[in-house]
Amino acid sequence: MSVLSRIALVLVIIGALNWGLIGFFEFDLVASIFGGQTSAFARVVYALVGLSGIACIPLLFAQEDEQSSTSTSDGKSQNYRNLSYETEFAEEEEIIVADPQTNSSSNNSTTNSPTNYYKKTSKKKKN
Repeated sequence: MSVLSRIALVLVIIGALNWGLIGFFEFDLVASIFGGQTSAFARVVYALVGLSGIACIPLLFAQEDEQSSTSTSDGKSQNYRNLSYETEFAEEEEIIVADPQTNSSSNNSTTNSPTNYYKKTSKKKKN
């Protein structure tokens, strides 16, 4: 976003806040700061807010992925977005969870008794 667009957006936000104050509280902040609605300074601020609103119209139609592309030396734009949504899993070592009641660990996980809390897990690579 260019500097001019950012300034325009700030002025539009100021104008929106001023209109919100007028709508909710019947209080014109710009007029109270600059000496009334008919003062020259207040009219300049109102005009700048209006021009900023016009300048922000192209922001409505700007594509969201402008920041993900860069220009190369030949003027062509390259897009660096990663559209691959796959997740890679590497093979992990065996994890032994010790029984908290006996404070021991073992590689024997063949028994299925309720008191056996030893588990061997191994994640394999997903294809």
